[in-house]
Amino acid sequence: MVRLSGIATCFAVFVGLCDAVALAQAPLPPAVTVAKPVVKEITEWDDFIGRFEAINQVDIRARVSGYLDKVHFQDGSMVAAGAPLFTIDQRPYQAALEQAEATVASGQVGVDFSSSDLERAESLRRTGNISEQLLDQRRSTYRTARAELDRARAALRQARLDLEFTSIKAPIAGRISRKLVSEGNLINANQTVLTNIVSLDPIHFYFDVDERSYLAYSRQAAGGTQTSTETAPNKVQLTMTDEGEARREGRLDFLDNRLDAASGTIRARAIFDNKDLFLKPGLFGRVSLSGSNPYQGVLIPDEAVGNDQDRRVVYVVGADNSVSIRPVRPGPKIDGYRVIRTGLKGDETIVVNGIVRVRPGIKVAPQMTTLPPIRERNGS
Repeated sequence: MVRLSGIATCFAVFVGLCDAVALAQAPLPPAVTVAKPVVKEITEWDDFIGRFEAINQVDIRARVSGYLDKVHFQDGSMVAAGAPLFTIDQRPYQAALEQAEATVASGQVGVDFSSSDLERAESLRRTGNISEQLLDQRRSTYRTARAELDRARAALRQARLDLEFTSIKAPIAGRISRKLVSEGNLINANQTVLTNIVSLDPIHFYFDVDERSYLAYSRQAAGGTQTSTETAPNKVQLTMTDEGEARREGRLDFLDNRLDAASGTIRARAIFDNKDLFLKPGLFGRVSLSGSNPYQGVLIPDEAVGNDQDRRVVYVVGADNSVSIRPVRPGPKIDGYRVIRTGLKGDETIVVNGIVRVRPGIKVAPQMTTLPPIRERNGS
């Protein structure tokens, strides 16, 4: 009996040691970072690619012919409306002006003389010392002199205009291109392009909206939940090709009156302030338009969204630290987070870092963190 008791004791000790070794070798629960989703009022934005165009652009041409005498601007500089740009040789037009002034003076002398002659003839006709025919001749002479004076005055006004047109000024304010004609070249009136000017502030941005988006915007406007271009233009945000987020705001100020049957799109236009003159015609950009009404959205980091075959999933941690899988439907990215359209209510605790170490059914060692309302760019 004593020997059996000793054997039983040794067996119990051996089993206890085995259990201790097994417990020592059991893997610890993986450590993961968990957090509550960000829940706040958001508005979804739709993105469209487009190009900038100047509100005003003018090809500069001369109104009179002649040889180019002077250029008064630096290539690529900003010019104000009315600033002198070119001067055509004025000497022929100055001579024509002086000739027109002399013609007017001569015509005035003829009018004065024929007027006096007519007055004398009328006085003599009352006393019967001149025939009616001679009076009619002097009256005709006076009227002819008046007509010649009017023609001379019209020629004088034209000569002044021609002389004024030899000085070519900027019709609009903006940035001027290079001179296309050098001094000494012959300029043909209304034909030779001397340079061009484009306005920069403000500036237009043209883009095409697909039919589906256009219908959605129209229904929002018709329902009174979003402003239309006829009342208070929509706010738009601009992102340049080298930027990660929108940095400028503008407004939608034009929508075409029909859709393009070939492309199924409608042309829209936004207007942006350009005080720093950074934006230039021809640049590409991306505008974002409000694509939804404000609503309470659920947002999570992109790295918290995993793949399960053809589904997008999120790992939810329960009260007992066990992990379950939750299919979700992600939406656009807002404030550095991914919008979750369906699948989460916002009160769940989800794995935001370390999803490669978890699988459904296992328990984890959660480390709680709080997601900021807006995520910094370097963390997005």
